[in-house]
Amino acid sequence: MKTSILIIDDSKRMRRQVADILRHAALFKFFFEAGDGIEGFKMALDKKPDIILCDIEMPGMDGFKFLRMLSTQEDLQDIPVIIVTGHEETGAKVRGLELGASDYVTKPFDSGELLARIKVQLKIKSLQDRLKESNRMLLELSHTDPLTGLHNRRQMMKALESEMDRSNRSGDPLSLILIDCDDFKKINDTYGHQAGDEVLMKLGETFKRHLRHYDAVARLGGDEFALILPATDIPEAVGIAERIRQEVEQMTVDADLADLRVTISLGVARHPQIQVQIPDDLIRAADYALYNAKRQGRNQVRVSDQ
Repeated sequence: MKTSILIIDDSKRMRRQVADILRHAALFKFFFEAGDGIEGFKMALDKKPDIILCDIEMPGMDGFKFLRMLSTQEDLQDIPVIIVTGHEETGAKVRGLELGASDYVTKPFDSGELLARIKVQLKIKSLQDRLKESNRMLLELSHTDPLTGLHNRRQMMKALESEMDRSNRSGDPLSLILIDCDDFKKINDTYGHQAGDEVLMKLGETFKRHLRHYDAVARLGGDEFALILPATDIPEAVGIAERIRQEVEQMTVDADLADLRVTISLGVARHPQIQVQIPDDLIRAADYALYNAKRQGRNQVRVSDQ
């Protein structure tokens, strides 16, 4: 994979010599240069190179100060830095490594050794980047419903607990809407589970369109969903729920399922109220309202009176 390198050296001739070696080896697509540590630090912040080759002895900010500055920036700490030192500068090599350098080469350097050390650091960085991406994906999977891309129940509970704490501190109302797809088993039995999945994904997309940036929506499992609406009182939450209900009622899943009509039932509850002290209380209140919506004919919004 083509990558980028930042070469920091007060000698323009040395920078060009290194760049020529690396261009010939076709290791990098982008080459950035800086004449001292200050310029190099600004360049690193702006360009985020994949690897840095930095001379130790430079006017102004030398290589040691550059390494210290680099360590203060979280998004730059994982960039491997190869320092360039003189033959006899054993102390400089040790100091540079202690300050965070990944490796070193000595002047005058051998082009083969330089390439070998750079390739090693690129390989290590590639492995680290893949590991970070895998960890990111695992983290995302741990709180995301794989079918709809919405939060899962675990993440919803964390968000609800956080928003209830915020509501307690600020005094702002918090509303919770629980949603259930009407006769979902019949949809699966009549049209197949693939059609059922299409319905769930379409519902998730519909719910997201009605959310503000600070709201949250989760799939709790099966055909059950939850909407967390911070700083929202009951009349506003009911208005949101009703708009969602009406849009779903008019929803078309796809051309092959043109005759499939989907409706939902919604239960709304709020915090604070006397009998709601913890997230489970708020869920129980919204679930009771949802039960009433189902019992009274489905395809409607009901509010908890608890």
